Amino acid sequence: MIQTTAKLHRQAVCISPNIASVHVQHGAACRRPPVGSAVNHPLLIREEDPQVRGPTGDILLLPIMEFAGKDISSWFDPKTEDILKYVDPLTSCVAYYTPRGRFLHTPPTGPRSDWDGDIGQPWWKDRRYEVGLLSAKTRWIRVVNTLTSQEQRLEVCSEENLNEILQRYLCYNSHARSYTWKYNGAVLDMNKTLSENNVPDDDLELEQLRLDRDAFTPAILLHYNDDLTEG
Repeated sequence: MIQTTAKLHRQAVCISPNIASVHVQHGAACRRPPVGSAVNHPLLIREEDPQVRGPTGDILLLPIMEFAGKDISSWFDPKTEDILKYVDPLTSCVAYYTPRGRFLHTPPTGPRSDWDGDIGQPWWKDRRYEVGLLSAKTRWIRVVNTLTSQEQRLEVCSEENLNEILQRYLCYNSHARSYTWKYNGAVLDMNKTLSENNVPDDDLELEQLRLDRDAFTPAILLHYNDDLTEG
């Protein structure tokens, strides 16, 4: 199930905190994988999916519903990415550590006739329920169409490359692929991120200087190629 970081970054969608809040309202929760693992950003786990929900009214959903929209990183072992475990003092057996109560897909501490151990992949390991990668840092840019002088402000994820940003911008200009994207006179590599294209992110410095970052938002200039074949 573990993939390389590069592969995963290209497959998963990067999500800003503002977009994540929409998923939060629908019961999603965040899990932050360990530093150095294949995924180095919090994951949004979709807990409203029917397979995760299970039967309506299942008491095992209560701990999950209680933490819907919150960071549940503390539930997991950073090395194994599995639920934390402990030695039960009553049975001397290793069991899942669930101080908020047993939840969906965690086995009972003792033998039970109503427990089916053949549950397949538990919800916290099933990649199908990942909404995307929560961005470690978002930033604002101005996309300026030099042909029409139209300007659009976009909040983008620092992990996104220019092609992914272009996809966001298509709703404002369906012919955006017919333009050359430039910053400070240099043509941008659409397969690289803003930082890799030397487009600075001065948010921290501006905050320290108590300056309005909106007044210093970098401008990406779009130069028309006189070619509508990329419509």
